Amino acid sequence: MRAVADLLPISEARELVLAAVEPLPAEDVPLDHALGRVLAYDVESALDVPPFDSSAMDGYAVVAGAAAELRVVGEARAGHPAPARVEPGTAVRISTGGAVPAGADAVVPVERSEESDASVRVPDASAGDNVRRAGEDVRRGDVVLRAGIVLGPAEVGVLASVGRAVVSCARLPRVVLLVTGDELTEPGDELAPGRIFSSNAYALAGQVATAGGRLVRRENVPDDAEETRAGLERALGDADVVCVSGGVSVGPHDHVKRALRELGVEERFWGVRLKPGKPTWFGVRDRRLVFGLPGNPVSAMVTFHLFARPALRALQGATPEDDRAKAILDEPVRRNPHREQAVRVRLRANGDGWHAATTGDQGSHMLTSMLGAAGLALIPLGHGELAAGERVEVALL
Repeated sequence: MRAVADLLPISEARELVLAAVEPLPAEDVPLDHALGRVLAYDVESALDVPPFDSSAMDGYAVVAGAAAELRVVGEARAGHPAPARVEPGTAVRISTGGAVPAGADAVVPVERSEESDASVRVPDASAGDNVRRAGEDVRRGDVVLRAGIVLGPAEVGVLASVGRAVVSCARLPRVVLLVTGDELTEPGDELAPGRIFSSNAYALAGQVATAGGRLVRRENVPDDAEETRAGLERALGDADVVCVSGGVSVGPHDHVKRALRELGVEERFWGVRLKPGKPTWFGVRDRRLVFGLPGNPVSAMVTFHLFARPALRALQGATPEDDRAKAILDEPVRRNPHREQAVRVRLRANGDGWHAATTGDQGSHMLTSMLGAAGLALIPLGHGELAAGERVEVALL
């Protein structure tokens, strides 16, 4: 493995990854499939929202003025405007959301009125009372959503409110996961001596989904040079992003780097000044991105979050995430003299800001240390320890 001096800081490795990204083309997506997608272009409204003056309450549409006894000449319900025009001395019964009829400029709530037969007594009313004006929420021509935003429930609702049935979104990045190791067994199969269940394939697949990637497939690849090369060749033919877990170190059964070199994948870096995650590898062939992640479960998840996730979002043109926060350590953390550390922490809000406490043993093989983790406390390299009460940067999970 490389000397410490040759290892890249986390920030430089991340910059190299993002510099290699070329955003994917856009495609039309039906609105009911747009949740979680990244908007490719700004969206302007073609109409006012609401498109007409409407009532904010159940009551009576009237001409503003003094208290009076008014003749009821019709009804306006949501979706059913009243044909009658409101004149001084008349009123139209109206439901919440109903179009304010011509001539009316105020709505008197039903609880403030007294109806009898074909008339209603109303108190004083001022122009605009309980009326939602056309364009009060959105004006025609307004940009309602900017390119790069991830479409959540509110964004999808706004698109519907301006009449968009189809929206242009970046194509989802296609991802292939390869997990190397002779010892790997699929969950549900019989576990032979010396073997373990394959957890990385499932944990990383979950991270792909939450980053907005489309998992093409996942494969367990044995520690064999030819099979490793064949698996990588298939993956490069099918994916925008290839993630390989394991096989990127310097052991006699680590075949990934050689296979990638033979397949024409250009190495951009190998080795990050990070614990866990030191042997992380990154390269590019054409526009395809390849991540060689460590085999230890926590190392694989941490390096995916710090490097592969930003790439998947950038491929979709997503606005950079505000994914860092400051937190106060609730306990001391020993520093590493040679590497930055990504310490799994729970977070709690307090009056003086976020507080962070470790999830327990931080061994890179202990996948349970990710349980309950809301962030990765990024501990700078150095000697001694960071004392409880010190503020640290946290990469939010």
